[in-house]
Amino acid sequence: MTDTSPFKVEKKDHIARLTFNRPEKRNTMGFSFFSELVSLFKDFDQDPAVRAVVIKAEGPCFTAGLDLKETASLFVKGDTAARENLRLKILELQESMNVIERCRKPVIAAAHSHCIGGGVDLLCACDIRFAAADTIFSIRETRIAIIADLGTLQRLPTIIGQGWFRELALSGRDFTAREALQMGFITRLCRDRQELYDKALELAEQIADCAPLTVQGVKDVINYSRDNGVYPGLAYVAQKNSAILLSEDLTEAMTAFMGKRKPLFQGK
Repeated sequence: MTDTSPFKVEKKDHIARLTFNRPEKRNTMGFSFFSELVSLFKDFDQDPAVRAVVIKAEGPCFTAGLDLKETASLFVKGDTAARENLRLKILELQESMNVIERCRKPVIAAAHSHCIGGGVDLLCACDIRFAAADTIFSIRETRIAIIADLGTLQRLPTIIGQGWFRELALSGRDFTAREALQMGFITRLCRDRQELYDKALELAEQIADCAPLTVQGVKDVINYSRDNGVYPGLAYVAQKNSAILLSEDLTEAMTAFMGKRKPLFQGK
């Protein structure tokens, strides 16, 4: 992390707190934003001390989406070679969202004010989404002649269903936090930013208190079953459980239950 990084990171009590820290630019997403996300989530995934991740933002809004000034070079007309380079760049940027979904640790997003364009892509890749009551969302790309290409069109319909999804994606209209709660995009609507962060950390702590290998296995099985279907998912979870049911954490869980105490899981 550098002084000019668009992020702040704090690891405490098995929770990684990732904060967007470019408030003067409305936390817009530039090239360093995307590249650093990849390295940060690889670190969270590999760090055994991290059991959950909370994403939040400094400043007046969660994110206003893509930094169009910084990334203007992507939209310059060119020949066939330029178009191929653009395709490869889009695939590279997609990876910054993919690493969030692939991170074995559950990721909770806590959005406030505006969460636009790429911000919706990012939230779709998270496991759980909370929002403050003032939050406005939009798949804004549709309104500026761009097809959303970082994951919203692939992930959002599995979260909220085709009906709501098609309305939002085809119109690019703003939708409120209350609408987001109604359609199931977020699971918690909070009065203000303080309650938002308190509730996100509270849930992260509950997750971190569980056996980490089990939590990671649950996330893995959820994603696999979503992408492959019921019966392949059942076969996969049988294999997964056969690998971890003999863990030290299971012994600790049983011992703690018998002793009427809180278990202390080590991830072994």
